[in-house]
Amino acid sequence: MEINLRGRTAIVTGGNLGIGRAIALALARAGAQVAITFFDHAEPAAETARALGKDCPCVHLDATDSAEVNRVFAQVAQDLGGHIDILVNNAGHLVGRVPVAEMPDAFWRQVIDVNMTSAFYCARAVIPFMHTGWGRIVNQSSLAGRDGGGAGAVAYAAAKAGVAGLTRGLAKELAAKGVTVNAVAPGLILGTPFHATFTEPKVQQAIISKIPVGRAGTPDDVANAVLYLASDLAAFVTGEVIEINGGVWFA
Repeated sequence: MEINLRGRTAIVTGGNLGIGRAIALALARAGAQVAITFFDHAEPAAETARALGKDCPCVHLDATDSAEVNRVFAQVAQDLGGHIDILVNNAGHLVGRVPVAEMPDAFWRQVIDVNMTSAFYCARAVIPFMHTGWGRIVNQSSLAGRDGGGAGAVAYAAAKAGVAGLTRGLAKELAAKGVTVNAVAPGLILGTPFHATFTEPKVQQAIISKIPVGRAGTPDDVANAVLYLASDLAAFVTGEVIEINGGVWFA
């Protein structure tokens, strides 16, 4: 069955590169009108916007600033015809690897805000614009939220576990509005700035050697799962966290 999102509108936070870019392009190929936000890497953002089409809103957003989130979402909703049907909360960042014993309060708060509070702000901001009786919210969790993550990733793991709880709570609260809320939890996904920055090649190979399917994931592996959750194929699926890790961890 072909996934058809024609007539639907979508916003992908952190949609400028990596997994976010793959998600935005997949939604657009299915017919959705897509807006993307970015925090840095402005040139890749412009390149992704061009690939999505001349009518693609591409907006700078600090997703940890609630007032800015509210302002940007209101503007994007206007640009998309007054409603937002699909929100993909992809913005997030490991920030750094810091052992708990050495972790400053400010670092803990930064990681929680970037990965979990941002998803809350964006979900809250989009609700008034999901008013057609049909909506999809897809959050970005992580295998780290299940297994605790790698070295120095306690704050990140805690934030991503929190995203799973946020997803389930929102799913219950928004179901009566016709809005489903789910999450994806990627494992090792290469071809992204995340692991290029924070995971050494020898560590990547060690992880790959333990993945049952025999390879690392790609951004498209995540995008395909998001596309399913954003479609009518997943109309009876809500409150779920889909594991995308090649079988290295089972729910």
